[in-house]
Parts: sequence; C-alpha cells; structure tokens
Amino acid sequence: MGINERNIAFISRYNERKKFPLVDNKLLTKHAAEQAGIAVPALLGVVESPYQLNTLSQLLDPLEEFVVKPTRGSGGKGILVISRRENGKFVKPGGQALDLSYIRHYISNILSGVYSLGGKPDTAFIEALVHCVPTLDQYSYEGLPDIRVILFKGFPVMAMLRCPTHGSDGKANLHQGAVGVGIDVTTGRALNAVQNNIVVHSHPDTGVDFSDLAIPDWDVLVRLAASCYELTGLGYLGCDIVVDRDRGPLILELNARPGLSIQTASGIGLRDRLRTIEKLPSGDWSIEERLAYIIKQFGATQRAA
Repeated sequence: MGINERNIAFISRYNERKKFPLVDNKLLTKHAAEQAGIAVPALLGVVESPYQLNTLSQLLDPLEEFVVKPTRGSGGKGILVISRRENGKFVKPGGQALDLSYIRHYISNILSGVYSLGGKPDTAFIEALVHCVPTLDQYSYEGLPDIRVILFKGFPVMAMLRCPTHGSDGKANLHQGAVGVGIDVTTGRALNAVQNNIVVHSHPDTGVDFSDLAIPDWDVLVRLAASCYELTGLGYLGCDIVVDRDRGPLILELNARPGLSIQTASGIGLRDRLRTIEKLPSGDWSIEERLAYIIKQFGATQRAA
C-alpha cells in the first residue's frame, strides 16, 4: 500500500480530524490513557513557561534519571534521555555529561517550538526513564527499542520492533538508520528485519541474530494496543509501546498518521489485511473478539509468509 492510498482510503475516511489533538499532543495522550487505566511511563513534571525554568533545579534535583520530551514533537525529535547523575552532571546513555544550564537551554528550545509540529510554541514534560527488559535490550544500541502496532478499526493488523543503532544515534527511527524487525502480530515472534530497506539478519552493533527474537508479554502488549481504539476513536492508528523490566508493556505514544515502513520490515503488505477487516460486519466487537479474530485470520497467513 502506498502513501496516497493510506491517506485517502484509510486516514481520511476513518480518522475524524477533531480526534487528532488527543494523539498529536503526547501530554494529552498520557493523561487520557491514565484516566482509562492504560499503562504509560510515569509523569514526573511539566514545564509550560520560561518562568518555570528559574526553578528547574528544584524539579530535577530528586531525579537520578529521566526523559525530557516536547508534547507536540514527531519522529523522535526533541527527546533528551538522562540515564544517570555523576559529579553533579546529567549523563546521557552514550556517556556525554551535561550541566543544568544545558538542560535549561534545551527545554527553552522546546518551549519556543524548535521541535514541535509547525514550529508552534510547545510544552515540555519529564517522564520516568523506561528500563528495557534484557531479552529486548540485546537488540538495541544506546537506546530503547519500541514496538509499533498498526490498528485498523481496533484490530491489530501488523507490528514491528524498532531497534536503535549507532547509525541512528540510539534512536528508534528507521529513517535515521534503526533496524525494523517485522513481528508476527499473532505470536510476537520475528518475521523479517531490514535496515535502510536492506534485509539484515543480525543487529549491526550488538551482533545478536534476529531469528530467535520474541517479544515478552506479547498477549498483554497486543491487548494494550487494541485498547487504544476505545481510547481515541481513531480507525487507523499507530501505537508505540515499550516493555519495561518492572512494569511490562507501556504505551509510549499514539500516531494518527503512522508510516508505511512497517510493510518493508514485515515483508507483508497492509492493503489485503485492511480490506479483510473492512469487509467484516459492523458492530460492537470487544477487544477479546478482535484479538481472537486476528489470530484466526492472520496467524496462518503470517507463518506462511
């Protein structure tokens, strides 16, 4: 499926524009998810105005590790990860030490809209650092791997694991050089892997082979993704999920315009799956019914692929 078909046949048709603000603003998404009982990384603080930068040290002093994000950023832009404190400095996963003035300036850029959609003034928020489960951490380099699940009318139709690399600067962004591993949406096991649209068999930095990759707590994760349909009311939706070593699967963010590289990563096209769901009789399908359907409908297809 190409981008024009995605935009016209699915996003325009199944995603009401009035529902976009909930997913375009990460802070709104987090609050809505928490109210719905959907697991997300803990919120540690919010900076809405330059005036609050004067008291930033009071907010950060108790924190040994955290993540700073813009509420309206996209494609991983504007995210700052601090993994530890050392000699009064804030240390990034790659070892770079930053002082408070750097963090203050960084947040100031977020507020001025440097990383936001359309360059509009933004809000910064600080959330708990997610600690990856060891089974997935081996497929990542200086970053956090995440799982993208595509939902259509509440049915999970395709999934992939995005693995940070040295080339992607530790970010789970395929366009910057991360590895995309197609995941069997019915089992959580690897199907195929690509980097820069070229098939690969192992992680370029860790050397770990992808053939044995299996996402832990897959049943919990895919159910968590499916619940985002009721949360947003969006018919075509991308759910980005991380697996924390202590809390399990957590919703990181939602996307009303998810990209199409998941097809290349999986070695499977989206169109047939979307059309299959589109032909189903309308009605109130529960999450359990939707999950049971995809196992029955797509399990054999994916294994054959």
